Amino acid sequence: MKPTLSLLSRSAWKGPFFVKFPGLRQAQETKAPIKTQARSCTILPAFIGLKFLVHNGKDYVPVTITEEMIGHKLGEFSPTRKKFTFRKTKNK
Repeated sequence: MKPTLSLLSRSAWKGPFFVKFPGLRQAQETKAPIKTQARSCTILPAFIGLKFLVHNGKDYVPVTITEEMIGHKLGEFSPTRKKFTFRKTKNK
């Protein structure tokens, strides 16, 4: 079985990519959302239960961190593209 590309995206000796969030400690105490544009930041176990507002290019999408998200990137949970919907007529 081959490892997935997400596991091979960064060298093991470098460790996970992490951005320092200035209001992290305050957000843990008050449960306030953290606004960020760092979509490539790896989710750490310390983030469980926190709420992030992740930028998707247009607006900020709320993301609540759970245990299953550890090791993934913040950008994986805020889609950047809309789902295409086909309409039958122009007027509707």
